[in-house]
Amino acid sequence: MKKIANRLANATSPYLLQHADNPVDWREWGDEAFAEARRLNRPIFLSVGYAACHWCHVMAHESFEDEGVAELLNASYVPVKVDREERPDVDAVYMDATVAMTGQGGWPMTCLLTPEGEPFWCGTYLQRPQLLQLLTAIGGAWSDQEAQVRASGTAVVEALTKAQSGSAQSLPLSAELLDAAVATLTRSYDQEHPGFGSAPKFPPSMVLEFLLRHHARTGSSTAWRMAQETATAMARGGLYDQLAGGFARYAVDRAWVVPHFEKMLYDNAQLLRVYAHLWQAAVRDDEADTAALAERVVRETVAFLLESLRTPEGGFASSLDADTEGVEGSTYVWTPAQLEELLGQQDGRRAATLLTVTASGTFEHGTSTLQLLNDPDDPTWWATTRASLKARRDLRPQPALDDKVVTAWNGLTIAALADAGSLLDEPSWVAAAADAARLVLDLHFVDGRLRRSSRAGRVGAAEAVAEDYGDLIEGLVALHAATADAQWLNAAGTLLEDAVARFGDGQGIFHDTAADAEELVLRPRARGDNAEPCGQSALASALLAHGAAAGSAQHLELGTQALAPMGVIAQRDPRFAGWALAAGEAAQAGPLQIAISEGTGQRDLVDVARQSVGAMVVVGSPDQAPPLLDGRPDVDGQAAAYVCRGTVCDLPVTSPADLREALTRGRGSQLTD
Repeated sequence: MKKIANRLANATSPYLLQHADNPVDWREWGDEAFAEARRLNRPIFLSVGYAACHWCHVMAHESFEDEGVAELLNASYVPVKVDREERPDVDAVYMDATVAMTGQGGWPMTCLLTPEGEPFWCGTYLQRPQLLQLLTAIGGAWSDQEAQVRASGTAVVEALTKAQSGSAQSLPLSAELLDAAVATLTRSYDQEHPGFGSAPKFPPSMVLEFLLRHHARTGSSTAWRMAQETATAMARGGLYDQLAGGFARYAVDRAWVVPHFEKMLYDNAQLLRVYAHLWQAAVRDDEADTAALAERVVRETVAFLLESLRTPEGGFASSLDADTEGVEGSTYVWTPAQLEELLGQQDGRRAATLLTVTASGTFEHGTSTLQLLNDPDDPTWWATTRASLKARRDLRPQPALDDKVVTAWNGLTIAALADAGSLLDEPSWVAAAADAARLVLDLHFVDGRLRRSSRAGRVGAAEAVAEDYGDLIEGLVALHAATADAQWLNAAGTLLEDAVARFGDGQGIFHDTAADAEELVLRPRARGDNAEPCGQSALASALLAHGAAAGSAQHLELGTQALAPMGVIAQRDPRFAGWALAAGEAAQAGPLQIAISEGTGQRDLVDVARQSVGAMVVVGSPDQAPPLLDGRPDVDGQAAAYVCRGTVCDLPVTSPADLREALTRGRGSQLTD
């Protein structure tokens, strides 16, 4: 077969680069590909995936490296490869079509489009014989019945447009709705293996954040129990990397034993923030065991982020692959014999018992994932053993790194590191957050517009979507709170004004893409939170956070208004509105802000303030004067704490006891539900 010119070699996406040597004549998504499809009057073969996706690798090896498949694709189609992480807008449009046609979605996603981009066939993973059959059948249909094929694509777009317009219902996230969401969550809560739903089981990061904030506001013991038990189960199971820290994407079983081994930045950023807030709540409520577990997970997860995902430029990479040299999970699993060979017979058996490594195995081929269902009785022994196991594991082949820096996910990471560093008094974590913020603001902000991603210091062409703006703004506001540095709040304000103008309709609804962005067959608008905050929830939360920090009643009002489009799904299935519900808790709490001036006794006030989950705590210093402390001085040399809810602030208090009482007054008195 004649060698095709390599069209993906200059891509900024590691996923596209994985396909750069395929015999398929891949093109990147863009005008050139569509122009070629129109010139040749051929359908577009659209394949969407991401670098850490196991089944994407399988389909690549089975089909896209196959000369026969490539010959058929190149002769009758215009093949287009898309990294869903680089182009979430394209992914969203065609995933809606895939779900509408098949009732389910996933990656790799395979769609056949007209030269105008209208989808007329959609599916996910296809084995090679199925793919060849499809390509042959559709090629014949396009030749013989082009008009009918085009008409079906038009009908799909019309149906999706109608469905989107019919979903624009609003329901305010009232206190009653937030209470009802907790009650609904209890019905899908797994009492035996804490979490929500059955297998596969995903870490409910945003739902846990909502439950922690709800407990902080109302005192709900039900919300606390579900959050605390789920966080504990995840941290003790195979989902969590007991040697290096960090969480896998999801568990394939109900009990969190066997993970799907890919590690995503967005999961670990969100979970880092959740465990930092779990630690807050546990310290406040004298739950010593939970506080110790949460602190361990926070410290280990930060170590994972800084050691494994931090890029040389100071940002954070997207993911670690699920596979190692084509085998899923091989880096991470162990046998009893391997433990004994490394540690000796006695310590090897002791480690096997502690980590649930069995002769039959908990994974495949007699291997086991590592679980830490109970704390070791000898922490010193375990620390030494853990270090030995990690050192040996580091010598194994390692999963590939997708070193693409995504704006939204770095925003989530900035927020998590700023929060965790501030709470646990780790300035280096806050400094790492600031480094990432500088990178994104300096590199991803091009000609007054934000871009989606970069790689190795080179920014990609794709424009940022709503979630990029919302998550980055949230991160910058959290960084401002951790440092009291006004530059981060000012940058957040600039981005927020751009987002409101270009993504919003002025009435609280935000599309995923800007009004002046590339026109797709459908302008996507997310209708729920999934693995990460959707654009609507992200911008609603960003508006509330910035409004609180800047004292902007206008932004607070718009933020509350922006939560209403998420109300229907929050009422129907709160698992898919977790970030909207968390933001709704912030709105109900005020949002709560605590500004602490300079002066004697400042540290004692800070210690009390930082036990308030969901509160924005800003601390004055000699070289920083944050807006929340404007006109709010010390009291006769004593540090003063100003408790504010929304734009209304209490009189200053100077003693920890008075601050604790002021914060308790705003909290519900529910002890049981």
